[in-house]
Amino acid sequence: MPPSSRRWAVLAVGVLAQTGACAFVYGIPFLVPTLRDTLGLSLAGVGVYVAAPTTGLLLTLIAWGAAADRFGERRVMGTGLLLTAAAVGAVATGPTAPAAVLTLLVVGGAAAASVFAANGRMIMGWFPRSERGLAMGIRQTAQPLGVAVAGLVLPGLATRVGPFAALIVPAAVCLLAAVLVGVVVRDPARPPQDAAHPVGTPYRSPVLWRVHAASALLVVPQFAIAAFGTEYLVRQQGWGVAAAGAFMAVVQIAGALGRIATGVWSDRARSRLRPMRQLAVGATLVLLVLALGDAVAPWLAVVALAVGGVVTVADNGLAFTAVAEIAGSAWSGKALGIQNTGQNVVSSLTPVVLGGLIGATGYAAGFALAAVAPLLAVGITPVRDETPPTW
Repeated sequence: MPPSSRRWAVLAVGVLAQTGACAFVYGIPFLVPTLRDTLGLSLAGVGVYVAAPTTGLLLTLIAWGAAADRFGERRVMGTGLLLTAAAVGAVATGPTAPAAVLTLLVVGGAAAASVFAANGRMIMGWFPRSERGLAMGIRQTAQPLGVAVAGLVLPGLATRVGPFAALIVPAAVCLLAAVLVGVVVRDPARPPQDAAHPVGTPYRSPVLWRVHAASALLVVPQFAIAAFGTEYLVRQQGWGVAAAGAFMAVVQIAGALGRIATGVWSDRARSRLRPMRQLAVGATLVLLVLALGDAVAPWLAVVALAVGGVVTVADNGLAFTAVAEIAGSAWSGKALGIQNTGQNVVSSLTPVVLGGLIGATGYAAGFALAAVAPLLAVGITPVRDETPPTW
Protein backbone atom coordinates (compact mmCIF):
# COMPACT_ATOMS: atom_id res chain seq x y z
CA MET A 1 0.00 0.00 0.00
CA PRO A 2 1.48 3.43 -0.95
CA PRO A 3 2.12 5.81 1.96
CA SER A 4 -0.67 8.25 2.80
CA SER A 5 -0.32 11.91 1.86
CA ARG A 6 -1.46 12.70 5.44
CA ARG A 7 2.09 11.96 6.56
CA TRP A 8 3.25 15.42 5.43
CA ALA A 9 0.51 17.16 7.40
CA VAL A 10 1.43 15.06 10.44
CA LEU A 11 5.08 16.02 9.97
CA ALA A 12 4.19 19.72 9.72
CA VAL A 13 2.19 19.58 12.95
CA GLY A 14 5.00 17.64 14.60
CA VAL A 15 7.54 20.31 13.63
CA LEU A 16 5.25 23.07 14.95
CA ALA A 17 4.76 21.21 18.24
CA GLN A 18 8.51 20.64 18.65
CA THR A 19 9.25 24.26 17.75
CA GLY A 20 6.85 25.54 20.41
CA ALA A 21 8.25 23.19 23.05
CA CYS A 22 11.84 24.17 22.21
CA ALA A 23 11.00 27.89 22.20
CA PHE A 24 9.96 27.49 25.84
CA VAL A 25 12.50 24.94 27.13
CA TYR A 26 15.51 26.57 25.45
CA GLY A 27 14.17 30.13 25.34
CA ILE A 28 14.63 31.14 28.99
CA PRO A 29 18.31 32.15 28.45
CA PHE A 30 17.08 34.97 26.19
CA LEU A 31 15.27 36.42 29.21
CA VAL A 32 18.37 36.50 31.41
CA PRO A 33 19.23 40.23 31.00
CA THR A 34 15.65 41.31 31.73
CA LEU A 35 15.33 38.88 34.62
CA ARG A 36 18.51 40.24 36.19
CA ASP A 37 17.42 43.85 35.74
CA THR A 38 13.86 43.22 36.95
CA LEU A 39 14.53 40.89 39.88
CA GLY A 40 18.06 41.97 40.79
CA LEU A 41 19.38 38.42 40.45
CA SER A 42 22.98 37.31 40.33
CA LEU A 43 24.15 35.25 37.37
CA ALA A 44 23.99 32.14 39.57
CA GLY A 45 20.51 33.06 40.75
CA VAL A 46 19.14 33.53 37.25
CA GLY A 47 20.71 30.21 36.30
CA VAL A 48 18.12 28.48 38.48
CA TYR A 49 15.36 29.85 36.25
CA VAL A 50 17.24 28.80 33.10
CA ALA A 51 17.69 25.27 34.44
CA ALA A 52 14.10 24.77 35.64
CA PRO A 53 12.47 23.71 32.31
CA THR A 54 15.29 21.34 31.38
CA THR A 55 15.13 19.81 34.86
CA GLY A 56 11.46 18.97 34.33
CA LEU A 57 12.27 17.67 30.85
CA LEU A 58 14.95 15.26 32.09
CA LEU A 59 12.73 13.91 34.87
CA THR A 60 9.91 12.78 32.58
CA LEU A 61 11.28 11.96 29.10
CA ILE A 62 11.39 8.20 29.61
CA ALA A 63 7.97 8.11 31.29
CA TRP A 64 6.38 10.01 28.40
CA GLY A 65 8.06 7.64 25.96
CA ALA A 66 6.59 4.65 27.76
CA ALA A 67 3.18 6.33 27.69
CA ALA A 68 3.47 6.85 23.93
CA ASP A 69 4.28 3.16 23.47
CA ARG A 70 1.22 2.20 25.50
CA PHE A 71 -1.42 4.83 24.71
CA GLY A 72 -0.38 6.30 21.36
CA GLU A 73 1.38 9.43 20.19
CA ARG A 74 -1.68 11.61 19.55
CA ARG A 75 -3.01 11.30 23.09
CA VAL A 76 0.40 11.83 24.68
CA MET A 77 1.35 14.86 22.57
CA GLY A 78 -2.07 16.49 22.87
CA THR A 79 -2.16 16.09 26.64
CA GLY A 80 1.44 17.23 27.10
CA LEU A 81 1.03 20.30 24.90
CA LEU A 82 -2.11 21.38 26.77
CA LEU A 83 -0.33 20.99 30.10
CA THR A 84 2.67 22.93 28.78
CA ALA A 85 0.46 25.76 27.52
CA ALA A 86 -1.35 25.87 30.87
CA ALA A 87 1.82 25.90 32.98
CA VAL A 88 3.71 28.43 30.83
CA GLY A 89 0.59 30.56 30.41
CA ALA A 90 0.23 30.61 34.20
CA VAL A 91 3.82 31.87 34.51
CA ALA A 92 3.06 34.60 31.97
CA THR A 93 -0.16 35.79 33.60
CA GLY A 94 -0.09 34.59 37.18
CA PRO A 95 2.15 34.44 40.25
CA THR A 96 5.40 36.33 40.69
CA ALA A 97 6.63 34.53 43.82
CA PRO A 98 9.93 32.80 42.90
CA ALA A 99 8.89 29.42 44.29
CA ALA A 100 5.63 29.41 42.33
CA VAL A 101 7.31 30.53 39.10
CA LEU A 102 10.06 27.94 39.38
CA THR A 103 7.55 25.20 40.12
CA LEU A 104 5.51 26.11 37.06
CA LEU A 105 8.64 26.23 34.89
CA VAL A 106 9.59 22.73 36.02
CA VAL A 107 6.04 21.49 35.39
CA GLY A 108 6.08 23.12 31.94
CA GLY A 109 9.35 21.41 31.07
CA ALA A 110 8.05 18.09 32.35
CA ALA A 111 4.94 18.42 30.17
CA ALA A 112 6.93 19.57 27.12
CA ALA A 113 8.94 16.35 27.34
CA SER A 114 5.87 14.60 25.90
CA VAL A 115 6.62 16.14 22.51
CA PHE A 116 10.32 15.21 22.63
CA ALA A 117 9.44 11.60 23.45
CA ALA A 118 6.39 10.98 21.24
CA ASN A 119 6.98 13.17 18.19
CA GLY A 120 9.81 11.13 16.72
CA ARG A 121 7.90 7.91 17.32
CA MET A 122 4.90 9.32 15.48
CA ILE A 123 6.94 10.40 12.45
CA MET A 124 8.70 7.04 12.30
CA GLY A 125 5.34 5.30 12.13
CA TRP A 126 3.95 7.51 9.36
CA PHE A 127 6.93 7.43 6.99
CA PRO A 128 8.32 4.44 5.10
CA ARG A 129 11.96 3.54 5.63
CA SER A 130 12.95 5.16 2.33
CA GLU A 131 11.78 8.58 3.62
CA ARG A 132 12.49 8.38 7.34
CA GLY A 133 15.90 10.05 7.16
CA LEU A 134 14.40 13.02 5.35
CA ALA A 135 11.40 13.18 7.69
CA MET A 136 13.48 13.00 10.85
CA GLY A 137 15.95 15.51 9.44
CA ILE A 138 13.06 17.95 8.91
CA ARG A 139 11.77 17.17 12.40
CA GLN A 140 15.19 17.90 13.92
CA THR A 141 15.15 21.42 12.45
CA ALA A 142 12.50 22.25 15.05
CA GLN A 143 15.10 22.80 17.78
CA PRO A 144 17.06 25.54 15.96
CA LEU A 145 13.74 26.97 14.74
CA GLY A 146 12.42 27.10 18.31
CA VAL A 147 15.61 28.76 19.55
CA ALA A 148 15.45 31.22 16.65
CA VAL A 149 11.82 32.11 17.45
CA ALA A 150 12.73 32.64 21.10
CA GLY A 151 15.77 34.73 20.18
CA LEU A 152 13.82 36.94 17.80
CA VAL A 153 10.72 37.47 19.95
CA LEU A 154 11.40 37.05 23.66
CA PRO A 155 14.13 39.66 24.42
CA GLY A 156 12.32 42.58 22.82
CA LEU A 157 8.92 41.57 24.18
CA ALA A 158 10.39 41.07 27.66
CA THR A 159 11.62 44.67 27.76
CA ARG A 160 8.07 45.90 27.04
CA VAL A 161 5.86 43.57 29.09
CA GLY A 162 8.24 41.89 31.53
CA PRO A 163 10.28 38.67 31.37
CA PHE A 164 7.59 36.25 32.49
CA ALA A 165 4.77 37.86 30.49
CA ALA A 166 6.85 37.35 27.34
CA LEU A 167 6.40 33.59 27.76
CA ILE A 168 2.83 33.96 26.53
CA VAL A 169 4.27 33.49 23.02
CA PRO A 170 5.59 29.91 23.44
CA ALA A 171 2.47 29.14 25.51
CA ALA A 172 0.29 30.23 22.59
CA VAL A 173 2.33 28.18 20.10
CA CYS A 174 1.97 25.09 22.29
CA LEU A 175 -1.79 25.67 22.60
CA LEU A 176 -2.13 26.02 18.82
CA ALA A 177 -0.07 22.86 18.31
CA ALA A 178 -2.29 20.97 20.78
CA VAL A 179 -5.38 21.94 18.79
CA LEU A 180 -3.77 20.88 15.51
CA VAL A 181 -2.65 17.57 17.02
CA GLY A 182 -6.28 16.88 17.90
CA VAL A 183 -7.56 17.88 14.44
CA VAL A 184 -4.84 16.63 12.09
CA VAL A 185 -2.81 13.89 13.75
CA ARG A 186 -3.79 10.25 13.82
CA ASP A 187 -1.70 7.52 15.40
CA PRO A 188 0.13 5.52 12.75
CA ALA A 189 -0.83 1.89 12.20
CA ARG A 190 1.14 -0.49 14.39
CA PRO A 191 2.37 -3.91 13.34
CA PRO A 192 1.37 -6.91 15.48
CA GLN A 193 3.30 -7.16 18.71
CA ASP A 194 5.19 -10.31 17.76
CA ALA A 195 6.23 -8.83 14.43
CA ALA A 196 7.16 -5.51 16.01
CA HIS A 197 9.59 -7.03 18.48
CA PRO A 198 9.40 -10.79 18.93
CA VAL A 199 12.28 -11.07 21.40
CA GLY A 200 11.15 -8.47 23.95
CA THR A 201 13.39 -5.64 25.10
CA PRO A 202 15.98 -4.49 22.55
CA TYR A 203 18.32 -3.56 25.39
CA ARG A 204 19.46 -7.16 25.84
CA SER A 205 21.85 -6.43 22.98
CA PRO A 206 24.56 -3.75 23.33
CA VAL A 207 23.68 -2.18 19.97
CA LEU A 208 21.21 0.41 21.28
CA TRP A 209 23.44 1.27 24.21
CA ARG A 210 26.30 1.92 21.77
CA VAL A 211 24.12 4.20 19.62
CA HIS A 212 23.04 6.12 22.74
CA ALA A 213 26.66 6.46 23.86
CA ALA A 214 27.98 7.52 20.45
CA SER A 215 25.27 10.14 19.95
CA ALA A 216 25.84 11.50 23.48
CA LEU A 217 29.56 11.86 22.71
CA LEU A 218 28.67 13.71 19.50
CA VAL A 219 26.83 16.33 21.56
CA VAL A 220 30.22 17.54 22.84
CA PRO A 221 31.51 19.02 19.55
CA GLN A 222 28.07 20.46 18.82
CA PHE A 223 27.99 22.42 22.09
CA ALA A 224 31.70 23.23 21.95
CA ILE A 225 30.93 25.34 18.89
CA ALA A 226 27.41 26.50 19.80
CA ALA A 227 28.27 27.52 23.37
CA PHE A 228 31.65 29.15 22.73
CA GLY A 229 31.57 30.23 19.07
CA THR A 230 30.26 33.74 19.67
CA GLU A 231 32.49 34.31 22.70
CA TYR A 232 35.52 33.04 20.77
CA LEU A 233 34.93 35.41 17.85
CA VAL A 234 34.50 38.39 20.19
CA ARG A 235 37.31 37.72 22.67
CA GLN A 236 39.92 36.00 20.50
CA GLN A 237 39.21 37.33 17.03
CA GLY A 238 38.16 40.86 17.97
CA TRP A 239 34.76 40.77 16.27
CA GLY A 240 31.87 42.97 17.36
CA VAL A 241 29.10 41.29 19.33
CA ALA A 242 26.49 41.94 16.63
CA ALA A 243 28.72 40.61 13.85
CA ALA A 244 29.64 37.50 15.84
CA GLY A 245 26.00 36.84 16.69
CA ALA A 246 24.93 37.24 13.07
CA PHE A 247 27.70 34.91 11.90
CA MET A 248 26.68 32.19 14.36
CA ALA A 249 22.99 32.65 13.48
CA VAL A 250 23.76 32.00 9.80
CA VAL A 251 25.79 28.95 10.83
CA GLN A 252 22.80 27.67 12.84
CA ILE A 253 20.51 28.02 9.82
CA ALA A 254 23.03 26.18 7.66
CA GLY A 255 23.21 23.47 10.31
CA ALA A 256 19.43 23.04 10.23
CA LEU A 257 19.55 22.59 6.46
CA GLY A 258 22.44 20.17 6.92
CA ARG A 259 20.26 17.93 9.10
CA ILE A 260 17.78 17.60 6.24
CA ALA A 261 20.52 16.88 3.70
CA THR A 262 22.04 14.24 5.96
CA GLY A 263 18.65 12.57 6.33
CA VAL A 264 18.35 12.31 2.56
CA TRP A 265 21.90 10.92 2.44
CA SER A 266 20.98 8.18 4.93
CA ASP A 267 17.86 7.27 2.94
CA ARG A 268 19.88 6.84 -0.23
CA ALA A 269 22.69 4.99 1.56
CA ARG A 270 20.08 2.76 3.29
CA SER A 271 22.02 3.22 6.50
CA ARG A 272 21.84 5.59 9.47
CA LEU A 273 25.00 4.52 11.25
CA ARG A 274 27.53 4.66 8.41
CA PRO A 275 26.83 8.36 7.75
CA MET A 276 26.76 8.95 11.51
CA ARG A 277 30.25 7.47 11.89
CA GLN A 278 31.58 9.49 8.95
CA LEU A 279 30.20 12.66 10.53
CA ALA A 280 31.95 11.71 13.78
CA VAL A 281 35.21 11.61 11.81
CA GLY A 282 34.36 15.01 10.36
CA ALA A 283 33.58 16.47 13.80
CA THR A 284 36.92 15.22 15.11
CA LEU A 285 38.82 16.79 12.24
CA VAL A 286 36.99 20.11 12.40
CA LEU A 287 37.71 20.54 16.12
CA LEU A 288 41.39 19.77 15.53
CA VAL A 289 41.50 22.29 12.68
CA LEU A 290 39.76 24.82 14.93
CA ALA A 291 42.41 24.25 17.60
CA LEU A 292 45.18 24.59 15.00
CA GLY A 293 43.64 27.75 13.60
CA ASP A 294 43.45 29.33 17.05
CA ALA A 295 47.12 28.55 17.58
CA VAL A 296 48.59 29.62 14.22
CA ALA A 297 46.03 31.03 11.74
CA PRO A 298 42.96 32.98 12.90
CA TRP A 299 41.28 32.80 9.48
CA LEU A 300 41.46 29.01 9.61
CA ALA A 301 39.66 29.02 12.96
CA VAL A 302 36.80 31.09 11.49
CA VAL A 303 36.46 28.66 8.57
CA ALA A 304 36.48 25.73 10.99
CA LEU A 305 33.72 27.37 13.05
CA ALA A 306 31.56 27.79 9.94
CA VAL A 307 32.09 24.21 8.75
CA GLY A 308 31.85 22.80 12.26
CA GLY A 309 28.51 24.50 12.87
CA VAL A 310 27.08 22.32 10.11
CA VAL A 311 29.04 19.09 10.55
CA THR A 312 28.62 18.80 14.32
CA VAL A 313 24.81 19.00 14.25
CA ALA A 314 24.17 16.93 11.12
CA ASP A 315 24.22 13.57 12.90
CA ASN A 316 21.38 14.33 15.30
CA GLY A 317 18.50 13.13 13.14
CA LEU A 318 20.44 10.01 12.13
CA ALA A 319 20.86 8.93 15.74
CA PHE A 320 17.15 9.37 16.53
CA THR A 321 16.13 7.49 13.39
CA ALA A 322 18.55 4.66 14.14
CA VAL A 323 17.35 4.35 17.74
CA ALA A 324 13.69 4.13 16.73
CA GLU A 325 14.37 1.65 13.93
CA ILE A 326 16.53 -0.61 16.09
CA ALA A 327 14.10 -0.50 19.03
CA GLY A 328 11.06 -1.37 16.91
CA SER A 329 7.57 0.05 17.26
CA ALA A 330 6.90 -1.57 20.64
CA TRP A 331 9.90 0.09 22.30
CA SER A 332 10.65 3.20 20.25
CA GLY A 333 8.96 5.65 22.64
CA LYS A 334 10.98 4.50 25.64
CA ALA A 335 14.16 4.26 23.56
CA LEU A 336 13.74 7.80 22.23
CA GLY A 337 13.10 8.99 25.79
CA ILE A 338 16.40 7.45 26.87
CA GLN A 339 18.11 8.97 23.83
CA ASN A 340 16.79 12.44 24.64
CA THR A 341 17.73 12.10 28.29
CA GLY A 342 21.33 11.17 27.56
CA GLN A 343 21.81 13.95 25.05
CA ASN A 344 20.30 16.59 27.33
CA VAL A 345 22.48 15.53 30.25
CA VAL A 346 25.63 15.84 28.11
CA SER A 347 24.47 19.15 26.62
CA SER A 348 24.04 20.52 30.15
CA LEU A 349 27.47 19.36 31.31
CA THR A 350 29.53 20.22 28.22
CA PRO A 351 29.56 24.04 28.56
CA VAL A 352 30.50 23.77 32.24
CA VAL A 353 33.30 21.24 31.81
CA LEU A 354 34.66 22.62 28.55
CA GLY A 355 34.43 26.17 29.87
CA GLY A 356 36.64 25.14 32.77
CA LEU A 357 39.13 23.49 30.42
CA ILE A 358 39.29 26.52 28.15
CA GLY A 359 39.71 28.81 31.14
CA ALA A 360 42.62 26.71 32.40
CA THR A 361 44.36 25.82 29.12
CA GLY A 362 43.12 28.22 26.41
CA TYR A 363 40.90 27.74 23.39
CA ALA A 364 43.36 25.72 21.29
CA ALA A 365 43.89 23.07 23.95
CA GLY A 366 40.21 23.11 24.92
CA PHE A 367 39.01 22.45 21.37
CA ALA A 368 41.68 19.78 20.88
CA LEU A 369 40.56 17.99 24.05
CA ALA A 370 36.92 18.23 22.93
CA ALA A 371 37.92 16.33 19.77
CA VAL A 372 38.44 13.22 21.91
CA ALA A 373 34.66 12.79 22.28
CA PRO A 374 33.80 12.41 18.56
CA LEU A 375 36.92 10.30 18.09
CA LEU A 376 35.57 7.86 20.69
CA ALA A 377 32.19 7.96 18.92
CA VAL A 378 33.86 6.73 15.72
CA GLY A 379 34.79 3.48 17.42
CA ILE A 380 31.60 3.09 19.45
CA THR A 381 29.08 3.54 16.59
CA PRO A 382 27.93 -0.04 15.84
CA VAL A 383 27.93 0.10 12.03
CA ARG A 384 28.52 -3.63 11.59
CA ASP A 385 25.53 -4.47 13.76
CA GLU A 386 23.07 -2.32 11.82
CA THR A 387 20.26 -4.48 10.44
CA PRO A 388 17.07 -3.66 8.53
CA PRO A 389 14.34 -2.49 10.94
CA THR A 390 11.20 -4.49 11.68
CA TRP A 391 8.88 -1.53 11.03
